[in-house]
Amino acid sequence: MKHYLLLILRGMAMGAADVVPGVSGGTIAFITGIYQELIDSIKSINSKAVQILAKEGFGPFWKHVNGNFLASVFGGIAISVLSLAKLISHLLEVYPIMVWAFFFGLIVASAWVVAHRISRWNAGKVIALIAGILIAFFITRLSPAETTEAWWFLFLAGALAICAMILPGISGAFILLLLGKYQFIIDAVSSFNVSVIAIVGVGAIMGLLLFSNLLSFLLHKFHDYTVAVLVGFMIGALNKVWPWKKSLETFIDRHGEIKPLLETNIWPSTYAEHFQANSYWMGALVTALIGFAIIIVVDRITKEK
Repeated sequence: MKHYLLLILRGMAMGAADVVPGVSGGTIAFITGIYQELIDSIKSINSKAVQILAKEGFGPFWKHVNGNFLASVFGGIAISVLSLAKLISHLLEVYPIMVWAFFFGLIVASAWVVAHRISRWNAGKVIALIAGILIAFFITRLSPAETTEAWWFLFLAGALAICAMILPGISGAFILLLLGKYQFIIDAVSSFNVSVIAIVGVGAIMGLLLFSNLLSFLLHKFHDYTVAVLVGFMIGALNKVWPWKKSLETFIDRHGEIKPLLETNIWPSTYAEHFQANSYWMGALVTALIGFAIIIVVDRITKEK
């Protein structure tokens, strides 16, 4: 029971991270030591699992897909998303610098921790690292778009977002933001709009089952090179979570609210001059250090266990 409670807590941490654009639940899974098992367990839900269910019953099927593990982790993710979506959205509105600084520190520590999972660095792994940085950086420089709310696009958004969610450094929430569906889906979750949640959920399940097979293959056959790319994703994603930003372009969303469309990173002093307000740099530094410390402590506990 203690083991499964810890898995639920890890899932809740993943869910909390997935709600924030720029932060990946896959990062949390990686540094808490469940990433490989998570990918392999998802991969096991295939035609063979269906045959086992049909011929041998639910018990052998549940064991084959590592059901207790998946139920605990995804149960934790669901609890966190359903309960924290509104809270985190509120915190990003009221204390954006503090929240982004916290996740900036968290990602820096995560990249440091995960990089140490590579046994020996060489030129090929450094190239893989740089490729990951460039890909993630390019993605974070894209601008959000206004898109349709048709069921097929919501299905596609769910599939693409879940693929990003299980990649450390690539945020599923940010993919939804790029597709113009982040606020729409957050509102649907907050108001418990069953039809929208169901369509996005089915898309997520399909995307997860397909993508997990590729990711599992890469981790087993080219582990260090894959991890190097994932570390690069984390480093490249830091561009998105830098706390101090200045809006270059804005747009009016469906609620009539003005939202940033294109932003650029600026220094705290420049932020204070631009907004004629305190840049909260000391508070941001403290929250960034807290985020950094949490990852280091979790990594040490995970190694000891």
